Amino acid sequence: MNNTGNNTAISEFSTLLVLRHRNNSVGIVEAVNQYGNIIDVKPERSGVDTVMRIDSSAGSFMDFYSEFYHQLKNPSEYSFFKVREVEARETARGLQEYINGSSETERQDLQEFEVCVEAVDAIRNKKYADRENSVLTNDSDCGLSDGQNSSLYRYQMTDFPWESLAELDLNREKLESLGALEPLLKGYKTPMLVPVPLSDGYSVSMVEARLQLRLDDKGEVVVRIHTVLEKPDFNEKFKGHEFTEEDKFNLLTTGNMGRVVGLVDPWTDEAVPSLISLDRLTNELIPLRMEFVRIPAVICGVTLDLEQVKVLRDGKVLFIEKMLSKKGRLFSAVVQFNTDKQWIEFLFKKNLQGYDRRTGEHDSANDVPTVFRGKYLRKWQMDKLKAGEMAYISGLLDKNGKKYQGYLSFDKRRGEIEFSFKNSKKKLTEF
Repeated sequence: MNNTGNNTAISEFSTLLVLRHRNNSVGIVEAVNQYGNIIDVKPERSGVDTVMRIDSSAGSFMDFYSEFYHQLKNPSEYSFFKVREVEARETARGLQEYINGSSETERQDLQEFEVCVEAVDAIRNKKYADRENSVLTNDSDCGLSDGQNSSLYRYQMTDFPWESLAELDLNREKLESLGALEPLLKGYKTPMLVPVPLSDGYSVSMVEARLQLRLDDKGEVVVRIHTVLEKPDFNEKFKGHEFTEEDKFNLLTTGNMGRVVGLVDPWTDEAVPSLISLDRLTNELIPLRMEFVRIPAVICGVTLDLEQVKVLRDGKVLFIEKMLSKKGRLFSAVVQFNTDKQWIEFLFKKNLQGYDRRTGEHDSANDVPTVFRGKYLRKWQMDKLKAGEMAYISGLLDKNGKKYQGYLSFDKRRGEIEFSFKNSKKKLTEF
């Protein structure tokens, strides 16, 4: 997605017309603001050279449109039509004339020409399933990709607010050397903390922060700075939500709260179903509306059934067996949806307590994972494992949803929990 400038070969690009159902007005889409509302330009007005520019190729357009549509707060208020950029003004005028001179029944015929998001999503999901998520992440060596690995670019180089970035002592070369440029182009936060100068009105000091590009109320691209907090504040309500002790524990151990809650929209005062995760680099709480939570159909070669998809959509952890790594090895792991990544992540040890997010080192006293096969361990169980003893566990679920129980031991050399149906040691306090 890009705003058009003085680039050439504009015939290669498309744009979107929007029909607002409330007043039957037609415009050319310019952007979606941070509140999920459409910013558009009327065809008879100036500013048409700033409309949205989209790669016309089928795959690129489907990726763009699906993400664009799911950013909208109330998508049912609009209908969208894909047109060639060079014909946008003329087509918009013609469409408006047709709307003005036709009956409500006649306007139903326009549905044949609308861009249908259900069809777009179906094609995209099939494409991703066929590809079996072949993009690597830092979390594993299989093809579980996250939102930041998407090939979709939300911004182009011409969109960057270079003057604002220069005030932060940043330019294109520095962003490229840090590995921060591509995530910014895709609309994500920098995957690392970036040192930037900030002023408190009296002096300037260097602080570490994650950066992100966002559209302001005027549709202009601005730099959002996410500075590091000493710790998350669980004492205050977060968008109307009061954290339970379990919420705090989950966020501080896995980084994900693990359940859907209603968060108050400050503009409408409505409670919006959402998930919450913790930005492990800045300690910010990251909310995400359920309408933006997307679960892949296939994870590392394993096709998810409806129940598994529901578990992940509900924010819960899911243990998946017999996944296939890129190197052809079978492995099992716990996965969970993370709102900061806006995608599924593996809950390996680096995601859990004992991991220093700045140095990347582990605290050996906390090497025992807090989750085993989708079930959080109790403190007494972890204490036993750290002491080299076996711990009883119940309430585990197999792939058919049947409960089973057994005994855990911790292999310190491999850093992994081992499971057995039998207790190899005598005196054991059961759960």
